[in-house]
Amino acid sequence: METYLGLDFGGTKLFIGEVDSDGNILSGKKYSTGYVNQQSAVDIIKSSLSDYLRTVGCGDRHPSAIGIGLIGRVDSDSGQWLQIDGDRSQAIDLAYDITETFGLPCFLSNDVKSATTAEQCWGYGKMSDNFVYINIGTGIAAGTVIDGRLTRGSHFNAGEVGHTQVGVSVGVKCCCGRRDCVEAIASGSGFDLCARMMKPHYPESALELPRQSGERVDVRRIYELARMNDSLCETLVDNAATGIANLIMNLVRVTDPDTVILGGGIVSDPMMYNKIMMRLHQHTMRFVTNGVVLTRLDPANIGLLGAAAVAMSGYRKLQNKEQ
Repeated sequence: METYLGLDFGGTKLFIGEVDSDGNILSGKKYSTGYVNQQSAVDIIKSSLSDYLRTVGCGDRHPSAIGIGLIGRVDSDSGQWLQIDGDRSQAIDLAYDITETFGLPCFLSNDVKSATTAEQCWGYGKMSDNFVYINIGTGIAAGTVIDGRLTRGSHFNAGEVGHTQVGVSVGVKCCCGRRDCVEAIASGSGFDLCARMMKPHYPESALELPRQSGERVDVRRIYELARMNDSLCETLVDNAATGIANLIMNLVRVTDPDTVILGGGIVSDPMMYNKIMMRLHQHTMRFVTNGVVLTRLDPANIGLLGAAAVAMSGYRKLQNKEQ
């Protein structure tokens, strides 16, 4: 049985697992990461993978390759991890380092692009050569496949669609320096920003703001209160749904996909999904023949599946070159 090791490196955790060629997760283990620079992240990745192989192992199976999905900018062709963010930027030959250390070919990609590759391998992307995968979680980003090719960009930064304005004006400042970007309105971090900014104007709202530093408003609580007609939470949800719908329509106009796939915890709630669908204009969406669908891949595991998909895709391309 052909299997692959996937490593999903996020902002707070590293998820390592073994996945077969049909997308079945055979085993997995999670490790804490925290806010670290790239070199510290590499040390965590290597020590955690060593621990995984020692404590979980692969039985009598021999994985074909290792795939790593990473936050930030990644040059997949050279195997370099270029950047986490503007404050954590260092070109690291991570694929080479992992290959030399563990004796298996290693392939890298950005986390959302990895999830897009998983959609190509095992999700709705299997039936389309022209689709957009939009991940709406803590942040917002997209993977765009045109004529079967995943778009990466000249600086491997394609898909940062969260930093676009979408016709919702609330005056919230985005981390990119502009105001009213869709990520600052409709992501997990955006809900928190908007709730804190707008709460003084809704003193009757039952929404409580976390006081502990670094803790965000729970979006599930916002959804719960919106269903109870809490005016602040209804406004937050409606703004987010409008922003996401406008983002979808903008991407449809630019890339002409036949399928739009939504992933991430923000859109998995039926109320939010329905509100988004109600705001999509039929004329703009007429060529999206396969519709706007929620990913059928488990949102909790799509990062791991994405890393494994990157390993599988890279390994098979390597085999074809050698033949």
